[in-house]
Amino acid sequence: MPASTEVNRAPTSSWVLLDLFRAASGTAELAESAALSNELRLCDVGRGGTLFMQDSVHPFVYAVRSGLLKLVYLDEAGDEWIKSFTFEGRYFASIAALVPGGRASFMVRAIEDSVVERVDYRLLEGLAARHLDWARALLVLTQQFAARKELREKELLTLTAEQRYIAFTEQHPGLVKRIHQKDLALHLGLTPVGLNRIVARLRRAAPAPRAQSPGPARPTGA
Repeated sequence: MPASTEVNRAPTSSWVLLDLFRAASGTAELAESAALSNELRLCDVGRGGTLFMQDSVHPFVYAVRSGLLKLVYLDEAGDEWIKSFTFEGRYFASIAALVPGGRASFMVRAIEDSVVERVDYRLLEGLAARHLDWARALLVLTQQFAARKELREKELLTLTAEQRYIAFTEQHPGLVKRIHQKDLALHLGLTPVGLNRIVARLRRAAPAPRAQSPGPARPTGA
C-alpha cells in the first residue's frame, strides 16, 4: 500500500488551516500566526495511500488542500467501517490522539491523490494558552467538529437506510460521483448490494422528465 509522503515547503500565506483559524476566531489576523505558518507541513498522499494508522501516536490536526480521503475504523477482523469522508477545505483529527498519551482511534486513507496540511496540536494548545483569539478559534472549530459528529450519530440512530442515503446525497451532492459505491455503503451502514437496491428503487420512483411541448409551426417557403 502506498505510504503518505511529507513534503516540506516554504511557508505560504494561502494555508487552509490558517484561514480556518482566522475565520473561527473572527479576527483578520491572529497573534503569532507566523509561528503556525513556520510549523505547518504538507503531506502528499497517493490514491490508496495511508496518511496515518489506527492506534498510532498521532497528535496532529489536518486540513485538506486537495483530494478526498476516508476516515476508517478497523475491527479485530480487519474489516473497515467508514466514519466519514474529508475533502477540500475540511479539517480533521483523531480527538483521542490529541490528549496526552492518546492514540488514534481510526486510520485515514486517500480515495484520490490528495494534499493535506498538518500541524502539531501541542503548538495550537500553546497559542491558545497565550492568546484569546486562538482560544476562541479552537473552541469554535471543536464545536463545529462535535456538531458534525452529533449529526452523524443522529442519522445512524433515527433514519432508515434509504433516508440516510438521501440525506448524504443532499448534503454532499458533489461527493457521490467521487466515492465508490462500496465505500459509500460502508459509511451508511449498508452492504453494496443493499445500497444498489436503494439507488435502483429511488430511480424507479423518480418522476419521468416532462416532455417539452412543441413550439408553433414554422411557415414553409413558397
